[in-house]
Amino acid sequence: TVWIALNGEIYNYRELRADLKSRGHRFATESDTEVIVHLYEEFGDDCVLHLRGMFAFAIWDTRKSRLLLARDRLGQKPLVYRYHSGRVDFASELKGLLQLKDARREINPIAIDHYLTYQYVPHTTSILNGYSKLPPAHLATYENGKLDVRRYWTPPYEPGTSKVEGEVRSDEATQADVEIELRDTLTEAVRLRMRSDVPLGAFLSGGIDSTIITGLMQELSDQPVHSFSIGFPVAKFDERTFAREAAEHLGTIHHEKVVEPSALSILPKLIWHYDEPLSDSSAIPMMYLSEMTREFVTVALSGDGADELFAGYDRYRAVKLAGAFDYLPKPVRSLFASRLWQRMPASVEQKSFRRRLKRFLDALGEEPQRRYLNWINIFDHSRRREIYSDSMLAQLGDADAASFLEAAYAECPSRDFVTQTTCADVLTYLPCDILNKVDIASMAYGLECRSPFLDHHVAELAAWMPLKYKRKGKQGKQILIDTFGDLLPASIQNRPKMGFGVPLDSWFRNELKPLLFDVLLDQKSLDRGWFRPEAVRKLVDEHVTAKWDHSYRLWNLLILELWQQTFVDSTTVPTKPASL
Repeated sequence: TVWIALNGEIYNYRELRADLKSRGHRFATESDTEVIVHLYEEFGDDCVLHLRGMFAFAIWDTRKSRLLLARDRLGQKPLVYRYHSGRVDFASELKGLLQLKDARREINPIAIDHYLTYQYVPHTTSILNGYSKLPPAHLATYENGKLDVRRYWTPPYEPGTSKVEGEVRSDEATQADVEIELRDTLTEAVRLRMRSDVPLGAFLSGGIDSTIITGLMQELSDQPVHSFSIGFPVAKFDERTFAREAAEHLGTIHHEKVVEPSALSILPKLIWHYDEPLSDSSAIPMMYLSEMTREFVTVALSGDGADELFAGYDRYRAVKLAGAFDYLPKPVRSLFASRLWQRMPASVEQKSFRRRLKRFLDALGEEPQRRYLNWINIFDHSRRREIYSDSMLAQLGDADAASFLEAAYAECPSRDFVTQTTCADVLTYLPCDILNKVDIASMAYGLECRSPFLDHHVAELAAWMPLKYKRKGKQGKQILIDTFGDLLPASIQNRPKMGFGVPLDSWFRNELKPLLFDVLLDQKSLDRGWFRPEAVRKLVDEHVTAKWDHSYRLWNLLILELWQQTFVDSTTVPTKPASL
């Protein structure tokens, strides 16, 4: 009478199973999947509130002729659907729905505008018209021909909304109290995620997050943990030295591999596995890391989520600094925000100090939320308007890509602006980019990636936590360093954050230069009607002649075009990656 399809893992299923048996439920298997069926019988839609895990599932209740779709709180597992003509089609992947005989493949212009802004297509929209993504922490029910979507959990950033053991957390907690609760909560999250019938290990980059998770695994294990990292020949992208130091400090069995990332060889696989355009270039090393790790283990724990939950990104420092400028008299603010600063000479390199300073000053005149978007976007509002064709601009009308981020800010109106910004990232960038990237890259190689920081008990503690515990001076994630200092070598505690990326700027002036011309400047690409051909040519020319670093923008456009060639131009949707 009750059927389920599940993608994911329920980590507390043993505890739930014991409780359900005491209530009279009888089980036919030892699986976590069956536990959800009995939870649904006992609690109905509220079954999701009892789950600790990553999941997307569908339950069909034959007695009620009722469908229930659900997605985990932080958005680790995807769920896409199409609601039309009195029916609902659903899947874990868009490409699954595209196999249906009546599947349409019409590109959504607003989704392109979002993609050029954020480097991903946000929920609830899809790159294709007629398809939707169920947002994290949401349920969808389909009954009597009606689809209803609702939210079942919200990160408790607002005062008085965070609870522990049913009681509202006290604002009078000392740092010592916070450290004790954080250590206990994260340790329990790691312990639950170490339940496995297959070999498991840990991603270890030598950063604070992965070192803490690996260290807790080692504390909970009666034998050395297997840890994994990859390195690159380019020094600024190679973290192997730190990873080795962390492995030696923790006593893990460490595996590492040096790879020469070849975009030409991995691009077809990347485009096919990521059903929608995603231009986060760190998907490339993530796929290499997953491939290497899968040679040894089937499950890997990671440190994903810590930067967003515990204010780790360097950009939060800029957010705080800009907030101080907002208190200055208006004439002084106008001076700092003057366009004259843009005439200051700057390095071609995207992340040079002078380039970052100019970008910081240029956005000071904006409202705080728009300012933050200007710092994180790929194409800002004016650049998008410059590159779009007249037809594209007409189709967009008054659509505003900023509304997605602004809606996330609205979830946390009462906290300081840095905390509001971390909340916005938890609701947008984390599920739409980071978790999407990791899930697809790992599952492409049959590797299950588990993230203890994303346990909702950890996330709720982090949401309540005052900023003073998270950031001190230039240092983010301070509470993690204070709490888990015994697991972190001194050099790792204060090391600058290194991006998990690839040298796009160099690639587009060397190895991938022919690809840029063959793909972006091909007449078929220029004739699609989304962009002004002269604007695309200008971006390519300015980059290859080293007048400007447009590497992220060119990668954004390249991924979009290759995605269109793969999923739109073909007569049938491919069931495996093509080759360039």
